[in-house]
Amino acid sequence: MGEAEQHPDQAVGASVNGGRSVFPVRGPASSPWREHALARAAEYRFLVYLLVPHDTERERQAVAAIEQHLDAAERAAEGYPRRRRWGPADTGDSSKPSEHDLGRGARWLSWMGGAAVERANSHLDAVETDLLRLVPDPYLRGQLPNLVAQVRAHLPPDDPRRQGVEKLAQTVAECGSDRPLKEVEIDQVVSAVRAASLEGRREIRRVRSFRNVLYLSALFLALGAIGMAILGATRPDVVPLCFAPDETTVVCPTTTADVEGAAAGATGTGGGVNASAAEQVRIDEKMRDTADGWDILLVELVGLMAAALAGATALRSIQGSSTPYSLPAAVAILKLPAGALTAVLGLLLMRGEFIPGLSALDSSGQIVAWAVLFGYAQQLLTRLVDQRANTVLDNVRGPANPQLSAPTPGERVQAQPA
Repeated sequence: MGEAEQHPDQAVGASVNGGRSVFPVRGPASSPWREHALARAAEYRFLVYLLVPHDTERERQAVAAIEQHLDAAERAAEGYPRRRRWGPADTGDSSKPSEHDLGRGARWLSWMGGAAVERANSHLDAVETDLLRLVPDPYLRGQLPNLVAQVRAHLPPDDPRRQGVEKLAQTVAECGSDRPLKEVEIDQVVSAVRAASLEGRREIRRVRSFRNVLYLSALFLALGAIGMAILGATRPDVVPLCFAPDETTVVCPTTTADVEGAAAGATGTGGGVNASAAEQVRIDEKMRDTADGWDILLVELVGLMAAALAGATALRSIQGSSTPYSLPAAVAILKLPAGALTAVLGLLLMRGEFIPGLSALDSSGQIVAWAVLFGYAQQLLTRLVDQRANTVLDNVRGPANPQLSAPTPGERVQAQPA
């Protein structure tokens, strides 16, 4: 049938060249999705030599095109910084740049954009559709149930391509092996599988886009928290997180001091409603003098730890992900700088008497305790992000109900990295 029959010494599965397999499996790789892609490429390479004829020049050219897709997918799946272990015959033209040759900035952009994932999956999907055109009719008819499951997983029930494949599969099941597929029916199957694969990659792109938004938001929040900490360390008098429970005492997160020359017995909130203008100025000056460079940093650290606790508590409602992008991890990272900033901003609102009756804290312990509360309270803001992340993950299966459209165990699933 093919080259394997013409050359028995290079039959499929044989070992040649001193015991080395003619189908070497690349790896190990640095992440599960890369291993999945490498295994899928090795499986397709075996099917090419097992099922696709190699007799005519046109058939050999078709096989060569599939080999190029597989080589590109394997190189993308191996990824940086693994060193090249394959010669020019395996990697193609070594003068052309590859992912191994990218600079640090380009590699970071590639990671954010998911270039490696998209390259590996798109080439493997191209190999799949090419094989559907080239494999013998019995094999294609045998794969129809799995192909229908794949199409159902990513195309809605009213999609005409899905309906056509489902009708074709039912017809083939009723007629049995006496009815070979026509060329137009093969094209129909290829079209539906290609559309399902494309929609599957679009679902993964939506997950990646949302993950990038989360990481960029976390980055900007972290920069804001770091900027506040630097400002507090270099100029603690600019934004003092101090309170005056009465006109004789100033309380900061790390320090408590007495106000010199204050009238005994006069009380107030945040500076004192009964304080005269001169006394208020003296209290404000004492706050700026008492403020310490560690105040904002301490409040941010406490808020960050409270946010981490809130994130750990929220994990009970976050589902796992089979995509190469972990949205739960991105959401958890977003909570940390958010908690640090909400702790500082919450205390500033209290100091500005934004919350009546809660503007005069009596001790450093109370300030730290409120910082814990405000840091944990970021969960009220990020709870919507948690819900959105779950919605995005729920839609990865496709536009139809994932419980109804998902393939059953053992069926061929769109090769999304685990």
